[in-house]
Amino acid sequence: MIRPATVADADAIGEVHVASWRAAYAGLIPDDFLAGLSAESRAASWARLIGDGGRVLVAEEDGVIAGFAAYGDGRLFALYLLPEYWGRGLGRALHDRVVADLSGDRAVLWVLATNERAKAFYVRQGWVDDGVTQTETVDDGRVTLEERRFSRPLP
Repeated sequence: MIRPATVADADAIGEVHVASWRAAYAGLIPDDFLAGLSAESRAASWARLIGDGGRVLVAEEDGVIAGFAAYGDGRLFALYLLPEYWGRGLGRALHDRVVADLSGDRAVLWVLATNERAKAFYVRQGWVDDGVTQTETVDDGRVTLEERRFSRPLP
């Protein structure tokens, strides 16, 4: 089931966020950074965003929040699943719901340049790497993330 997130979902979203990053970015982002991620800190950020009216959906299966997506203004900001739910169709279901809800002619998202799994997923969903890159720093500038922009027309 895909549904809008509530503030009460923030703890589970924080857990999904951290577990997904640790699995998806292992070997792509320094291990010490991934080990230091805090589900509680992420949950607090998600609670604020949801409480302020941010657009966040959750994928729930058998009472477990298995994934989430955040989006708005023609942009998919985040789409993450617990690793044990990868390859089961929940990511596509979240994605399709977001795309149906976005407005405008085109949508964009940013993907870690070295995340081949994510890039392949988005290409299968009709996104195209449009050649634009950006560099983002996290962890007080100690970790640099090279990202590629993907875009697609909206229905």
